[in-house]
Amino acid sequence: MYVIFRAGGKQFRAEQGQTLRLPRIDAEPGSTLTFGEVLLASDGETVKTGTPLVRGASVRAEVLREGKEPKLHIFKFKRRKNYRRKLGHRQKYTEVRITGLTLG
Repeated sequence: MYVIFRAGGKQFRAEQGQTLRLPRIDAEPGSTLTFGEVLLASDGETVKTGTPLVRGASVRAEVLREGKEPKLHIFKFKRRKNYRRKLGHRQKYTEVRITGLTLG
């Protein structure tokens, strides 16, 4: 049994008990979230696709922690022009555990 849902502008495949890293969501660790934008739901035998969402389907998740991804280094330069820029970026994420799936 799995669903594909949308959170933070991205799509994720979720199963019961799975741990996911979602783009940062403003929620305290230990709290419960419900995602209602389910695009596809399957119980192993049948597959329900939404147009665009599956009616009545939802995903419940428990917030485990927040963190930052490893640093990405961005280096831009133009040859023979003495132009160099070094930047870094660390994407913030929220780690959640899927506690329940409702197929609708």
